[in-house]
Amino acid sequence: MALWIYVSVFAAFMQNLRFMLQKHLKATKLSTGGATFSRFLFSSPLVALGIWAYMSAADEPFPALSGKFWAYALSGGVGQILATACVVALFAERNFAVGIVFKKTEVVLTALLGLVVLGEGVSPLGVVAIAIGFAGVVLLSDPPKGGARFFNKAAGFGLGSGLLFGVSAVGYRGAALQIDSPDVIVRAGVSLAVATAFQTLIMAAWLAWRDKGEIGRVVASWRVSSLVGVTSMCGSFGWFVAFALQNAAYVKAVGQVELVFTFLASYFIFKERSTPKELAGIALIVVSILVLIAAL
Repeated sequence: MALWIYVSVFAAFMQNLRFMLQKHLKATKLSTGGATFSRFLFSSPLVALGIWAYMSAADEPFPALSGKFWAYALSGGVGQILATACVVALFAERNFAVGIVFKKTEVVLTALLGLVVLGEGVSPLGVVAIAIGFAGVVLLSDPPKGGARFFNKAAGFGLGSGLLFGVSAVGYRGAALQIDSPDVIVRAGVSLAVATAFQTLIMAAWLAWRDKGEIGRVVASWRVSSLVGVTSMCGSFGWFVAFALQNAAYVKAVGQVELVFTFLASYFIFKERSTPKELAGIALIVVSILVLIAAL
């Protein structure tokens, strides 16, 4: 299999681990904004230090960053922050499970945005793989009880997050493509360092304005928050490398394996049992990834 597939699976695993740590922070000490900020505060300097060390050891010059690079990188960063805000909002709704279905439209929307913005299409078999994966997500996210499925606030927040995560993915891939370097580590690392530094400043300014004491609480919880930063750095670097190597829609499609990791953790760690519908959803996601691999 191609390198970008392994990297995407690794990134999805680290992202799942980060969410577990952030959930712990949110449940014990920090607000939603603080738990989110912990991701950037501790990962940003690690990313900057890591890419500086790599480029120094490899004797790589720092690449020139064009106006297009900044436009892509900053739009990706803003898109990711706003998408996360939408996810937090939909989890506050009683029928948030419905919203998750719409959040996962990010794969389809990323494919459409990639076509419009970057001119990158998806093969017919790739479309089939994305459709199979989306069907699996619907089964996993389908609420056990009835209710309004489309016309509700959770659906709106979910669709908004899906669109904004698509903007983020396409922005990050566009940024990596603007860097003139044959080294994928340089392209991914520089893009990630710029994006996380920008996001750290934005989140710090927001918390300083809206929740003055929360930054101090994030720093005080450094034992867990630093782990959030490390897992975030590993996961984000994986996504950026994958975006630098492959169409963002394909990367997002493989990234749906994160839901499989979530249900495995639920089964083996928390001793929770899945329904036949959930098991069918997991199977469809695995099939979609295998179809996607065969399509490339």
